[in-house]
Amino acid sequence: MKIAFIVQRYGTEVLGGSEYHCRLVAERLAQQHDVDVLTTCARDYITWKNEYPEGSDRIRGVTVRRFPSARTRDLEAFNKYSEWIFNNPHDRADEIEWLKQQGPWCPPLVEYLRHHQQQYDVLVFFTYLYAPTVLGLEVNPGRSVLVPTSHDEPAIRLEIYKEVFSRPAAILFNTESERRFIHRQFIDRPLLEEIVGVGVDIPQYQPYPRMPEPVPEEEAEAAQSAAADDAGGDEADEAMEARQFPSHLLTRGSVFRRRHRLYGPIALYGGRIDPGKGCEELIEYFSAYVKEGGDGTLALMGVKLMSLPEEPFIRFAGLLSDRERMQALEAATVVVVPSPFESLSLLALEAFAVGTPVLVNARSEVLAEHCLRSNAGLFYADRDEFVECLTLLMGDADLRAAMGQNGREYVRRNYRWDVVLAKYERTFAKIRGGR
Repeated sequence: MKIAFIVQRYGTEVLGGSEYHCRLVAERLAQQHDVDVLTTCARDYITWKNEYPEGSDRIRGVTVRRFPSARTRDLEAFNKYSEWIFNNPHDRADEIEWLKQQGPWCPPLVEYLRHHQQQYDVLVFFTYLYAPTVLGLEVNPGRSVLVPTSHDEPAIRLEIYKEVFSRPAAILFNTESERRFIHRQFIDRPLLEEIVGVGVDIPQYQPYPRMPEPVPEEEAEAAQSAAADDAGGDEADEAMEARQFPSHLLTRGSVFRRRHRLYGPIALYGGRIDPGKGCEELIEYFSAYVKEGGDGTLALMGVKLMSLPEEPFIRFAGLLSDRERMQALEAATVVVVPSPFESLSLLALEAFAVGTPVLVNARSEVLAEHCLRSNAGLFYADRDEFVECLTLLMGDADLRAAMGQNGREYVRRNYRWDVVLAKYERTFAKIRGGR
């Protein structure tokens, strides 16, 4: 089967939630199908400046076709126009102008899709919000699948999005919360829909202590010896190797801690470091936690799109590789997800997968639902609740261990790749069978 994914940005350096989600699914499906990604040359979602070279590229088994945007975004002008359009009567032309100002505005991408859509069995559009999806869904709705990654925000109430959610042959939601929200918002929808989400790899259990404090040498040796007896092949070799090192170098997450000189409890955030992701509020709340006697460091990994205060308890870890990101999640005492707007949250799921509990923003129905269904995290609605919840999680190792085990089981039950990919395949088969 030949599949096209249409998404606003794409690349291993692009860490946006929907773009990263799209890349994970595209790479997995490329193992069985011929997969193209149609995207822009932009790396930065603030300006949509053309940074990647135009043309075709091959990334991890996926053919990526990049097209240049016709304009960059003037953020100040766009914010002013948004304020007007969300609060005043307007017509469809005004909404298309808003879409153009939002960006990316990439006519060559849509033109390529019009001329080549017949060569694809299925067109998969990621994210409802941007012009490539709004205009691209007009090309061949009968072959189109929308993965909206939607949440409650002013833009989704614009009239153009009624067309977006009524056009495709199928909609694939991330969570039940997202599905309920879209059902309340839009009456006209395709009959074919499913809750799919994304797959998350569960790392093998590591036989050394979960927390970074040193343990008595005889206890570490006993644990490693037991692990070696139970393991075979590479695991046995690793266990044998592990006995050659002091116990404090074998603790979970110790590589990340040593590299960034982090000691004691860590609250970790990962993703775009951006006010829109709740990072300003996170820093304010964590500062209150420290002022009230809380112990720990707030470590932030990802792309920095805002300034950070020069405080000893705040550390910027930078943009990390996939391996380093996993080490950071393992090193964390707690992973914090401060965004009030989430349709899934890969950060929360990846934390669950490595057995690290989460503390999330209760204003996101999706994040609160993850915590309630998994029993692997807490959620806060204001600063006082944040401080209380973080104090509890930082101070109770038994609670963290129980939540960590619950989180791994939650991912194993609901976000295995074989289950996710089977849902995509089933949807594709129904679309092809309906033509």
